[in-house]
Amino acid sequence: MNLSLIDLWHSMGYFAKGIVWVLAIMSVYSLTIMIQKWWGLRKAQQETRKFAPEFSQFLEEDNLTEAIKLAEGYKKSHVARVLGGALSEIKPLILDGSVTVADINSAERAVEREMLMTIVQLKRGLGVLATVGATAPFVGLLGTTMGIVNAFTGMAASGSGGLSAISAGVAEALITTAFGLLVAIPAVWAFNYFQTKIDNLTAEMTYSSKEMIDYLIKGVSGEFGRSRFTREFNTAAGGNAPISQ
Repeated sequence: MNLSLIDLWHSMGYFAKGIVWVLAIMSVYSLTIMIQKWWGLRKAQQETRKFAPEFSQFLEEDNLTEAIKLAEGYKKSHVARVLGGALSEIKPLILDGSVTVADINSAERAVEREMLMTIVQLKRGLGVLATVGATAPFVGLLGTTMGIVNAFTGMAASGSGGLSAISAGVAEALITTAFGLLVAIPAVWAFNYFQTKIDNLTAEMTYSSKEMIDYLIKGVSGEFGRSRFTREFNTAAGGNAPISQ
């Protein structure tokens, strides 16, 4: 008995067709998340590479107002969101020269809050990929089980154990298994890839924010000038460090 995919589809029971539809929806949903996540992370890195030198220049010029406006303009940049939020909170204290240890701690807490919200946004959608990668093989296995049941049902109905009696059910079982794996494998790959990228972006934000806090502590007190901070910041967020690639 020679069956094409169309013949297999028509020979499937309603349960097996439902399994295929569920897997198709899972596949489309996960692919949509993959594309959106890839594009979002790509834009974040591109904007950060543009943001870093301009931000450093404004700091060298003591132009905190323009530095904050610049950070607000790069809404896709993870580093801009973190540093811009911290600068906005500490700016009045820097301008009137009344920075204290408590003020620095307040800036650190502002950085931590911005980093937390940014990381949550970066990880949005990864749960879907993890769920699809973990459950799609089992959904396909459910279709496999029902396909085997249909094969034995066909064998009982025909009264014989020939291949013609069970081939449709076995083929249905194998198709759902293969489809489940086809949906799960890209989702697992994408989850691991995006998790690694987000870990790298988190390291960039942590490095840049720590350098900024050092600038506030040492630069304001006059122990160091802005040049050290801007060099370190360009290295961390400007695309020259290995973690930015």
